Amino acid sequence: MQGPLDGIRVIDLTQIYNGPYATFLMAMAGAEVIKVEPPEGEHTRRRQKDAGRAFIPHAMLNSGKHFVTLDLKTDEGKADLEDLIRTSDVLVENFRPGVMARLGFPRERLEELNPRLVYAASSGYGTTGPYSRFPAMDLAVQAMSGVMSITGFPENPPLKAGPAICDFNAGVHLYAGVMTALVERERTGRARSVEVSMFEAIYPALASNLGLVGTGVNPQTGNHHGGLSLCPYNVYRAADGWLAILCNSDAMWRRLTGYFGQDWAADDPRYVTMRERCNRMAEVDALIDEWLTGRPKAEVFAGLVDAGVPCAPVREIPEVMADEHMHARGMLQNVDHPLFGDVVLPSSPIIYEDLERGYRWPSKALGEDNDRILASRKKAE
Repeated sequence: MQGPLDGIRVIDLTQIYNGPYATFLMAMAGAEVIKVEPPEGEHTRRRQKDAGRAFIPHAMLNSGKHFVTLDLKTDEGKADLEDLIRTSDVLVENFRPGVMARLGFPRERLEELNPRLVYAASSGYGTTGPYSRFPAMDLAVQAMSGVMSITGFPENPPLKAGPAICDFNAGVHLYAGVMTALVERERTGRARSVEVSMFEAIYPALASNLGLVGTGVNPQTGNHHGGLSLCPYNVYRAADGWLAILCNSDAMWRRLTGYFGQDWAADDPRYVTMRERCNRMAEVDALIDEWLTGRPKAEVFAGLVDAGVPCAPVREIPEVMADEHMHARGMLQNVDHPLFGDVVLPSSPIIYEDLERGYRWPSKALGEDNDRILASRKKAE
């Protein structure tokens, strides 16, 4: 079964997480993605030499791609890239601004080689503006964007979010930008360039927290709602672990109190409305902690699900990797990887009608497709 991007050829010059995730989504939608790496391999591949399971990020972000190596500092490497550009629809890179031009491939040169090429670039802060020259990775952008200032608890130093949220937010936006540009190209013939910065892509995620600006409230809200406008909204201790529980309406509060057999709290003037509960967050949290005393988290989770109250046990990563729901839906799959053995890898979160959710092939060895993809110019010589 063909994917929606079948017939689209993508040159993938990306590295680490941001760009590779965008091109992974393209590959999973059926595009022919040619991953171009330097002779020593890109950063995530080189991390495979480290101890532990450092190969997993590279494997999960590069399934379904073809792999070639090019030394873009040499004339031969540049000539090979020019050949690929002439026959491709999209070029994606996430170098620091100015690197493509220094390599001899400014936007103008790409247009000369292929007027129908959609050129997509992502970086920490974008190609213009006062910050464009700043080096950036996820941690730096979390700090600069304010994400760290709102993460953690007021009595502790700022804390980074656990996942690489700036990288992956930018990757999703980059994918969306390329898809939008391809639609325009098909309608008008114009191949527009696309740019996404990590700094700008993460800002909309601050939506709840922006409501506290100017209130004088410490923005580090811990596990409470980012705008402190929902209560209860926290992580609570059960007998054998932790549960996240929240109520986004007064009706939901009634369902929560009913499950615990505490109907009095639904009618108590101190807690009857969301505003009153938010004014007494510490009291509400103490009540729920008390109601949870001695109760196993699995029992409470099942009961609150039946009651229609949003909740979830706090799970560790190995538990999530074995999650029956994501395995049943095909989001997570056990893959017999030719390089790494049996690994659990994610598919694309985007489900396409009549397209099986899975891998055409796992990630490959460095330069595995050199002979096949780069052969045409070699033969001509």
